Amino acid sequence: MSTQELASSAEPSPEPSPGPVDVEQAEAALVEHYPRLVRIAYLVLPPSLGRNRRVLTAHALVQRSLPRRRISGTTVPRSRRAEDAVDPGYAYVRGEVLRQALTAGLPLRRRALPRRAQFPPLLPQVWGLRLFPRAGGADELALDQRLSALSGPARAAYVLRGLERQGDPEVLRVLAAAGVEDPEAALAEADGVEAQYVLLESPEFDPCSLQARPTDLMRRRQHGKAVLAAAAAAVVCGALLGLPGDGWGRNGAAAPSYARNPAAEAALDPAGLKRVGPTDWRVSSRTDFTVWPARGELTGDSALLRRALAVWARPGPSVRASATPGTPPGPPMGSPQLLFAGRVDAARVVLFHDGLRVVRYAEPVDDTSGAALDFARTDGADAVGSAALVVSRAAGNVRYVTAPWVREAAVRDLLAPGEAARVLARDAYGVTEPMPSPMTARAGTCTSWSALQVRDGSGVRLLADLGELAPARLTAGAPARPVDVADAPGAAGRAEWARTACRLPELASRGVRAVNAWAYAAQQLPEGGGRAEWSCVRAETWRGTGSRSLALFHAPGAPAGTPALAARSEGSLACGAREARVLAGVVWQSRAGQWYVVAAGSPDFASLVLSGGVRARSEGHVLAVRAAPGNRAELTGTLADGTRLTALR
Repeated sequence: MSTQELASSAEPSPEPSPGPVDVEQAEAALVEHYPRLVRIAYLVLPPSLGRNRRVLTAHALVQRSLPRRRISGTTVPRSRRAEDAVDPGYAYVRGEVLRQALTAGLPLRRRALPRRAQFPPLLPQVWGLRLFPRAGGADELALDQRLSALSGPARAAYVLRGLERQGDPEVLRVLAAAGVEDPEAALAEADGVEAQYVLLESPEFDPCSLQARPTDLMRRRQHGKAVLAAAAAAVVCGALLGLPGDGWGRNGAAAPSYARNPAAEAALDPAGLKRVGPTDWRVSSRTDFTVWPARGELTGDSALLRRALAVWARPGPSVRASATPGTPPGPPMGSPQLLFAGRVDAARVVLFHDGLRVVRYAEPVDDTSGAALDFARTDGADAVGSAALVVSRAAGNVRYVTAPWVREAAVRDLLAPGEAARVLARDAYGVTEPMPSPMTARAGTCTSWSALQVRDGSGVRLLADLGELAPARLTAGAPARPVDVADAPGAAGRAEWARTACRLPELASRGVRAVNAWAYAAQQLPEGGGRAEWSCVRAETWRGTGSRSLALFHAPGAPAGTPALAARSEGSLACGAREARVLAGVVWQSRAGQWYVVAAGSPDFASLVLSGGVRARSEGHVLAVRAAPGNRAELTGTLADGTRLTALR
């Protein structure tokens, strides 16, 4: 158990009337809300800057928004509605960010001196890399295009409405304070864009969660050679002009990057793609991606396949690329296997497999600009791990293409374990109809969690969308003998996932292969507080490393699906098949107001000990002892063989 300070929660107090803003107050607001302020700047900046410069400029504008001295209260506009009220320090910094972002979008004038915000940022600066946010879906791309058609003030109005949840009167006051000449016109222009405010919180518009790609390598090499030659000529006065040409470099006889190479060109030829027959999986000794047949109405579109392979090998600056952790995003190693090529929603989608990775290429139906490229590691996949892949995310929904051995697909709500699964229709190519994606739900809301249920020849499996190409398998039970929660023996497992499903977003975008939920202990709380349960959720990854374990505390009366997080561990063996044990604790307050330290270990713990600010010992694997607010304690446990272990951390 990580040390915790005992403190009771307090209801938020009404915002005080605006007063002077100290530099320290503004700095505290900037640090606390830095990701949100950078997102606001990124959305308001003109898209014509390019995504790399928008990212760097957004960070620069926020970092330059601190006042140099104490600001009088009249500088910060006062909110008239309680729901629009914000911290004065945050209001001042946000106003400075908006003012600079709007200035950066103004055109340069011949007779006027340019302002600082109109120059490329000096800091932060990145050399040799292009940075851009993680790729979103078709909806985010469409919203970005619509926002790019607005003026800067109109984009600011849209962001204040959607991201800051402000009413129109407050939006007008904030725009006026930021220097907008006609706030009402900006608000009217923003009315022309559909109110898809939830998309503003998408990773597509998050300049703090970035992808990196190299700049133009050939141009860098050419410029580097030119600079080196000029410097050498200036130093030795032309003495090196008579030396031989390039000679042997660090790569020996290897050709420069992106050079024309017969083997590399063969891998990018659509005619060389590996295609598996529609019934080969029935007679194969393997049941994985290698026996997926090539499906979709566009498998014969050579132009589309050539574009997809070319973008895979050499993604341009307009391509939105993403890769799960531990997945190399490089070009194909030989001719890949074609899994799918077809039109899904408003995009043309192609899926490849090269033995190590699944690669998804998507482009809008009416254009080839704004293409997306996603990489996911899938080596070692079995029949369940290769049962489905994501082909589309749009309008808060997700669509899968299922393996040929999947006999039935359905949707199951993890928060309603007693309800039957709803059958999910599929077309002739195995593409499902849209189903809700819990990964697009607004942060802090969890009223349902839709999972994909698939039935094959050996049973029923449950797969969860964690924001990646390959959904994660859900199991429950002791780590040494987990069971699939969709099968009849998994009824207890479904009940366990109903209590823990809303914690799944903490495992998203980590390259997760499977997640197991294990109810490892239960205890009666003091003062008739009822029965509390403890569980451990462990996520295993495709790459083998980077697993995450969560120890969860289910207090009586707590909302379903949202247990308290007792401890979290990265890369630990706890809760796994190799070390099927766990120990954790939390502080809990009774109805009478008394605080307790409660802790529980898996059944193989013989005793638990608290030390530090709270001292206690309990025989068995559960403990509950009184504590005072502010006390800190360390939890350890002893196994039956005398081995001493610390709490999960």
